[in-house]
Amino acid sequence: MASPLSLYLNRSAQVLRDGTMRVLLMQGADPPSRAPRTLFTFNSQEDVNQIATGCDADIGGTSTAHFELNTNENVNSSIGRQATGVFWGDMRLGVKAGLEGKLRGGYAGFRNKKRPTLFGELTEDVTNHRHLTLRLRLGGDPSTHNSYFCNIQTDGPISTDLWQHRLYFKRRDGGWEDIYHISKPGPICLFCLQIPFDSFVRTNSGEVSEAQIEMYKERIRTIGISLLGGMSGVGGRYELGIDTIGIANDEDIGNYTRGERLPICVICIHLVDHPVLAVCR
Repeated sequence: MASPLSLYLNRSAQVLRDGTMRVLLMQGADPPSRAPRTLFTFNSQEDVNQIATGCDADIGGTSTAHFELNTNENVNSSIGRQATGVFWGDMRLGVKAGLEGKLRGGYAGFRNKKRPTLFGELTEDVTNHRHLTLRLRLGGDPSTHNSYFCNIQTDGPISTDLWQHRLYFKRRDGGWEDIYHISKPGPICLFCLQIPFDSFVRTNSGEVSEAQIEMYKERIRTIGISLLGGMSGVGGRYELGIDTIGIANDEDIGNYTRGERLPICVICIHLVDHPVLAVCR
């Protein structure tokens, strides 16, 4: 296992190498790349070690949260992986004795850890991409399936801001599913309200902020997923597999019209207030 110091030095060296290559290749004059890009993978123990977890047990609740490497061939073979990440635990609404009425239980989540370097914190610029892409696998008790949220933290002026969007899933058979948050209406899906990065809701300290400002997409610090059972009053055993988090644009999904046969199953999900487009593989 790599030590925190070695990871820090490796990240710093990578930033230096990338900056040097841009200068040598004179890439500063090139237009920004719109190519799809993977931000985070969850296919090795080193990947898993870069994930932070938390749950209500940290402040007196009784839920549990784990993030581990899953090497089960039956789970991973369909997407050609030897291993993927799995977020699992028990969602419980109760709290420890003496804390009843003082706090609300029922949450668990994970995100990438902060990535400091000699040149400042490593962040992601998503200004030239319209989609946040997540390859996920839904498991656990069915009661937990509709309580997942995607969370984005930026390097904005208010460090406690969290941009949040609910996740909905089509598959209930434990298979992998590609989730896209779409930026604008287009020919790929004629029946759904497509969701841009800009439609993520700004929250602070667990509450929706009255002032909804534009997300600072130039510097994304962390991306994660949370299960908020306390909001919907649901508990039980939860499990969420995750393979990748990435960014893409409309053209990366394809330019399909009504009635045209698709190479993959494109499903418009209309549930509650935020439809999303799910691509099942």
